[in-house]
Amino acid sequence: LPFLFPQQSGLYEYKIFGGLEDCPPKICVDVYMDLEFRKQWDKYVKELYEKTFDGEKVIYWEVKYPFPLSNRDYVYIRECREMDVDGRKIWVVLAQSVSVPQCPEEPGIIRVKSYKQTLAIESDGKTGSKVYVYYFDNPGGMIPSWLVNWAAQSGVPTFLKDIQKACHNYSKST
Repeated sequence: LPFLFPQQSGLYEYKIFGGLEDCPPKICVDVYMDLEFRKQWDKYVKELYEKTFDGEKVIYWEVKYPFPLSNRDYVYIRECREMDVDGRKIWVVLAQSVSVPQCPEEPGIIRVKSYKQTLAIESDGKTGSKVYVYYFDNPGGMIPSWLVNWAAQSGVPTFLKDIQKACHNYSKST
């Protein structure tokens, strides 16, 4: 994507195609958008909240990293839209990092300044959802290759299992 990221960063861009069995798309979107609920099921959340600055809703998210690495934090905006594409209902969530003077960097936490995510969810035609995710961030600092490999091989599948479990629990809690 040379027009979005004009310089070669050497960093990975993740594209995920998957399915969430027995998780209707509307519940998946609700779980994904519900920050308070995410604090309950995502073990990597250290801090997560939404505030309004200059009329714009901004999310602050601190992510726990394994010792001895420093935690990372994100300041970003996001938008969710429900779309009708040739009779198919598709939910699209866009998120992107922003710089907000009211959310200064904290000592000991590395600010992720370059973050972009696109999520699209639709019905699988049964009781579940088809999911597409595009994800890019520059975590800053020195990230060891073992952690990058873990994220690609284990972290993403584990996250999908966690969100599937959260979807099942969400429908019971609402």
